[in-house]
Amino acid sequence: MDGAHDMGGVKGFGPVLPEANEPVFHEDWERRAFALTVAMARPGGWNIDMSRFARENRPPQDYLGKTYYELWLAGLETLMIERGLVTREEIEAGKVLAPPKPGVKPIAPGEVTPAIRRGGPTERTPTAPALFNVGDVVRMKDIHPVTHTRLPHYVRGRRGTIELNHGCHVFPDVNALGKGEDPHWLYTVRFNGRELWGESGDATLSVSVDAWEPYLERP
Repeated sequence: MDGAHDMGGVKGFGPVLPEANEPVFHEDWERRAFALTVAMARPGGWNIDMSRFARENRPPQDYLGKTYYELWLAGLETLMIERGLVTREEIEAGKVLAPPKPGVKPIAPGEVTPAIRRGGPTERTPTAPALFNVGDVVRMKDIHPVTHTRLPHYVRGRRGTIELNHGCHVFPDVNALGKGEDPHWLYTVRFNGRELWGESGDATLSVSVDAWEPYLERP
């Protein structure tokens, strides 16, 4: 979807100021928000792309007004409310106000760390040959889906060259909708700075983007 989360190549937000020796988590609650989001996916029945969309799908003022892990927490609340695992009133009260949803198998505390370390591999066995080869010039489709996509706005409609073929992977645009994994070939596509930003762009600059096959077309 087009939204405040897709900030690549957008002007007006000032320079990126990296934090020296930045820790993974600044506060303990950030660690817990991360762990809870990953752990709750199993009893909640959501996947990583649904989780991303829950964080993205909010008004710009809300998205930009939250820190990184505040967005994770807000997304977790959305996912749990949608699935009847908790109510908005319970979140605001900070306690249980109604019996738990029946049939939900909780994840034990000792299972959380193994689940996080195990991750969620996305590579799948191909069901069709790749349509593109390394070295091919391709154009990114100019699409504007209303749900989750991994195609950055600033490369849409731009021409690039395929650098790598990563194999066949779960397609996030469909997976986020709960309609199955729909695996497709995943490529790294390299773009020239002037192709992306016109004559004012740096001709010596190149940007590489990982893109699924449905995002690509021949120029």
